[in-house]
Amino acid sequence: MIEAKTDIIVRYAETDKMGVVYHSNYFTWFEIGRVRLLDDIGHSYLKLENSGFRLPVLEATAKFIRPAFFDDRLVIHTTIREKPKVRMQIEYEIWREETILCTGVTRHAFVNEQGIPTRPPPLFIEQMGPYFR
Repeated sequence: MIEAKTDIIVRYAETDKMGVVYHSNYFTWFEIGRVRLLDDIGHSYLKLENSGFRLPVLEATAKFIRPAFFDDRLVIHTTIREKPKVRMQIEYEIWREETILCTGVTRHAFVNEQGIPTRPPPLFIEQMGPYFR
């Protein structure tokens, strides 16, 4: 299992007229967590793209439990529980201190530059290895 934690501060522009974070921003935060997790294992999104791979989102879900507000200090918990193959599932939790605000999941496929599903690059699998023994 691989986990990463990313701190963010809610910006004013991310809130709606009611002062609550607009729901679509959570998906942006999921991406922030996902990018951080890949960086932490040493295989960034950019490295994947530069080696001819893409990681499109096949499915994204979110469950909103409590609202977030302007200037909240949040933590994005990002987790991969199973070693990626052609597909990869990533789970997310958004926390404000001891309160969980949102959970979510994204499912991705590894594809080549032509959009054809493929296995992840060998170096990526090698870097994932220690987390799934």
